[in-house]
Amino acid sequence: MSNGKANVVGAGPNGLVAAAVLAQNGFDVQVFERNAHPGGAAASGSTLGEGTIVDLGAAAHPFAYGSPAFAHFDLAGHGLQWDFHDYPLAHPLEGAESVFLHQSLDATSRQFPADRKIWRLLHGPLVRNPQEILENATSPLLGIPPHPVLMARLGLRSLPPAKLLAAAAFRTRQAAALFAGSSAHSMLPLAHPFTSGFGVLFGSLGQSWGWPVAHGGTGSIIDALLRVLDGLRVQIHTGHQITSLAQLPDAELTFLDATPRQVVQMAGGQLPPRLRRRFERWRYGTAAFKVDYLLDGPIPWQDARTARAGTVHVIGDAAELAAAEHQVASGKMPDRPFVMVVQPSSADASRAPAGRHVIWSYAHVPQGYAGDAGALIDAQIERFAPGFRDRIVQRVDTSPAQLQAWDPNLVGGDIGGGSLSGTQQFFRPSASLNPYSLGVPGLYLCSSSTPPGGGVHGMAGWHAAHRALRELGRTWADNQLPWLPAMDQRYATTWANRARAAQANSCNKAFD
Repeated sequence: MSNGKANVVGAGPNGLVAAAVLAQNGFDVQVFERNAHPGGAAASGSTLGEGTIVDLGAAAHPFAYGSPAFAHFDLAGHGLQWDFHDYPLAHPLEGAESVFLHQSLDATSRQFPADRKIWRLLHGPLVRNPQEILENATSPLLGIPPHPVLMARLGLRSLPPAKLLAAAAFRTRQAAALFAGSSAHSMLPLAHPFTSGFGVLFGSLGQSWGWPVAHGGTGSIIDALLRVLDGLRVQIHTGHQITSLAQLPDAELTFLDATPRQVVQMAGGQLPPRLRRRFERWRYGTAAFKVDYLLDGPIPWQDARTARAGTVHVIGDAAELAAAEHQVASGKMPDRPFVMVVQPSSADASRAPAGRHVIWSYAHVPQGYAGDAGALIDAQIERFAPGFRDRIVQRVDTSPAQLQAWDPNLVGGDIGGGSLSGTQQFFRPSASLNPYSLGVPGLYLCSSSTPPGGGVHGMAGWHAAHRALRELGRTWADNQLPWLPAMDQRYATTWANRARAAQANSCNKAFD
């Protein structure tokens, strides 16, 4: 028997997870997506030619691998497979070997004996409890976290700016660079408070279950979700752009997988005046300028081991990285920007024709940057991999404006749903204990502009849908864990066992 009808606008991971939760709880759900295929920025395509698989948005997935929402819907049982590199992360250095994030705390810390103790102190408790840490990190900040003691440990490590912590805690350039690179995933200046939390979180997940890539491309995550939704009889309408709520069919619940700018367009007249003003003032942050390459071989890194890493942070020392991120936040384009490279085809041969390699990269650039950063990205990679340019067979450059044209949620090239600076880090999108409600009965927000923010994990959709169900009295009581009921513990155990097996395999490789 149907509990009612629900609409979801936007078929990114959050929208699709919200749809799955609602359908599993008896709702007849319709999803409306403007693009020809669901997925939002979690999509793949053959943009580098026949036989290539290019991740059009996100590429490496430490959050997706351990997502409680994805575990609940058993995406692995619906065809999702993960590929692991020998090293989750590499950070090349001038005049020295690259430093690596191993899928092992011991192996990572052995690279810098002078900083081994502090590195282990920072990361140890989190590496030992990756599932619990991720559950904390993907739950709303305003409220009681699922694992309070571990959250307190993460919180204490998160308070200092990453620039300050790296300078005060580390004596080696290797440890400082490795930590600063992970902290830069905040897309904030490293002098900003709480950026250390990103460094500790991303580093800890890498040293536990790694930063895997989805076999066959990020779109495989969406394909698995679509199989779940098909089994739940969810209707998905592609090529259907919603610019006003009036276009939607009548429904008891409506969820918007959109950022505040699109919400104002669709529902501005219905929003409470105070919330509408906040949405109109919503700040979008650091942008991405993306370049995808098809090469006739692996990147010729100076340290050949770097080709065996899934992700490579291309920038140099921690001080150079901090300076570049400060310039970007100030609206200036640095000559040597922070560049993130993912090398999926070295672990997933399906990504490229035989003998070729698909390389995914982007640079941090100012919000709305209208210049061409492609040559700067080339130069940064060439700096640590002489001869890189000679290996380029084909390339596709995508500017911030082009990213937004493809996915309107990527406003000005911001891939995180809004800046994390100021109060927006904690009050996403407003200072409310129910950040998903739009102040209109039955209307909810479930995008990366709500907790827990950006990334491919579906948890904003998970939390928003369960919040709505609780308000209707149709799901677990508020004093239970709404994000992971007891029936899901077996899934969490499955992920933890897989993580331990992957870590043991990585350790064995390290000593071969």
